[in-house]
Amino acid sequence: MKTNYVSLLFLMFLGLYGCSSDDDAGNGGSEMEMEYSSGTADFSNYVAVGNSLTAGYTDGALFVSGQSNSLPNILSQQFALVGGGEFQQPLTNDNIGGLLAGGFPLPGIENRLYFNGSGPARLPGSPTTDIAQTLSGSFNNMGVPGAFSYHLLSPGYGNIAGVAAGLANPYFVRFASSPSTTVIADAVAQKPTFFSLWIGNNDVLGYATGGGVGIDQTGNLDYATYALNDITDPTIFADIYTAIVSELSKNDAKGIVANIPDVTGIPYFTTVPYAPLDPTNPDFGSQIPMLNNIFGALNQVYEVLGAPERKIEFATNAASAVVIKDEALTDISAQIEGVLNASPTFPAFISQFGLPAQAVPLVANILGQRYGQSRQANEADLIVLPSSNVIGTVNVTALQALMGMGVPQELAGQFSIEGITLPLEDKWVLIPSEQASVKTATDAYNMAIATIAQQNDLALVDANAIMKMLSQGGGVPFDEFILNSSLVFGGAFSLDGVHPTARGYAYLANKFMEAIEKKYNAVLPRVRAADYNTLYPAQLP
Repeated sequence: MKTNYVSLLFLMFLGLYGCSSDDDAGNGGSEMEMEYSSGTADFSNYVAVGNSLTAGYTDGALFVSGQSNSLPNILSQQFALVGGGEFQQPLTNDNIGGLLAGGFPLPGIENRLYFNGSGPARLPGSPTTDIAQTLSGSFNNMGVPGAFSYHLLSPGYGNIAGVAAGLANPYFVRFASSPSTTVIADAVAQKPTFFSLWIGNNDVLGYATGGGVGIDQTGNLDYATYALNDITDPTIFADIYTAIVSELSKNDAKGIVANIPDVTGIPYFTTVPYAPLDPTNPDFGSQIPMLNNIFGALNQVYEVLGAPERKIEFATNAASAVVIKDEALTDISAQIEGVLNASPTFPAFISQFGLPAQAVPLVANILGQRYGQSRQANEADLIVLPSSNVIGTVNVTALQALMGMGVPQELAGQFSIEGITLPLEDKWVLIPSEQASVKTATDAYNMAIATIAQQNDLALVDANAIMKMLSQGGGVPFDEFILNSSLVFGGAFSLDGVHPTARGYAYLANKFMEAIEKKYNAVLPRVRAADYNTLYPAQLP
């Protein structure tokens, strides 16, 4: 059984989209003619530094059309009207996305997503961008997808020899000036007169999107020991950020920095509901009596052990929550096993599944291990977007493990259904304690960014506040459109649920220009929402 939440949500989104997007009333008037000015800023050599949000990453990939609508490229086009110079980007070779290494697909770097009529799907085809074919020259857009703050100062981050071991970044390999250089060294070598810096999102995002399976490294000052799903220590972040700004500010360059949004408000965490199990789905609804019979026995054990809050029950008249593993709970596996082994009624209970009394110790052990840290999800839990492809499916590894213990195949399959009889693993759920770790780190990073921006007299964009406006209420107006954080048709976020659409990047560009005007007394032309799409078609030039 598979829960196809996208198809269900698509109908809802379609209704909302038909009522509110392109037909919303605009300002109805013509813009007043204005005399534009760079103020005290000098945009003649603008260099943008950051991660995927700077590179133009969208729909789960980096591709030419997305790069053309990158935030800094949009800004550079407006800067050009007030003395801004040429803006070079390390463009990929196609609109497919994905990367090759020596002619072979690079694992983990997938083709872009497109909307296939019912939900996001990966574009078929073979990419043509090979990281072994490096680019020459310098590039104003120094955005490197996947980069953490400390990666910008790491020598060898563009060395192809380090890609397989995770020591180098394949995107930076393509345009690094040398295998030993750093991102910041190449940026500073261009002697920017103005810079933008948006870095730090990945220092907490990898932990969040991984369901908190990584480590909160607060207190560990050796970032060389960090994994890509860990949270960066705030002190390390502040020190790194200070060093980056110091380098970019050489030669009296002015600039703008952006803080870190609360990532838990993006569609990656808000699209899949905690209760997606629909009793009207015949694959699930028909199983509810049997499931409640099984969990009814387990719920009695929870009562005996003083943990009634862990009970699992599926409703016949409403959507039910998925079953998850909550590693914050005390592990009572051994206690469950002990109670079941001592129960005089347990042999009769398992006999209804065709199991003999001799199987009591085995089944008691399985149930103890399976449900020792489980509970049903609630509104405080965030279910990550990729789980939509997992919930309701049979976990083959779990199935084979049970069969290896002697459990009949049919019964093993019934006890291996993701989110129902098999609790969703940690990587699929961001529980409240993990969300708290994300918030604590994000707040600390943003405090550091604000302080460093003030110390260096830089403009600051409150991206965190922008994200909150997008995710709360009815969204935000952008000319005749409304942008919100809904997946697919919200207009702000692309199909990967993390990165902006072209229109989302345009909206951010206007916010950046607002901050620049305030800080440097500039007057800059705004971009129009209608000039930027929200969905790229499957076929692009």
